[in-house]
Amino acid sequence: MQLGFLRPWAPQLLSVLRILTAATFLTHGTMKLLGWPAPFPYPLNGLTTTAAVLEIVGGLLLVIGLFSRPVAFILSGLMAFAYFLAHAPEGFFPALNGGEAAMLFCFAFLYIAAAGPGPWSVDALLGKNK
Repeated sequence: MQLGFLRPWAPQLLSVLRILTAATFLTHGTMKLLGWPAPFPYPLNGLTTTAAVLEIVGGLLLVIGLFSRPVAFILSGLMAFAYFLAHAPEGFFPALNGGEAAMLFCFAFLYIAAAGPGPWSVDALLGKNK
C-alpha cells in the first residue's frame, strides 16, 4: 500500500522527525547535568559528563536545525559508542540490554546527517540545506 498523500509532506515530516528526536535527546543531557526532568540515576564521570554536554549542545543545535548534518553525524557516533560501551556487553538484543533508545537515536541521527534537516531549520534559512 502506498500512502501517496504523505509524499508532498515528506520534507516537513523530516523537520518534525529532527525536532522531536533532538528535543527528546536533549532531555538525556539535562537529566545528567541539571537533574531535569528527572535526576540521573548513575554517578557522573568523564564519559557521562562529555556525553551530557554533547546531548545538550547537539540537541539544541538540532532542534533549531543549525549545522544539522555534522552535528547529527557526531551524535550518531556518540550513540553508537554508547550502545557498544554500555548496552551491547549486556546481551545481543536491544530490547533486553536496554539499548533501544541508543540504537534508535544512532540511526535517526545518521538519517538526518544524510537527508539534511528539512525545510523548517536555520540551515534552510541560510541556504545550507543541500
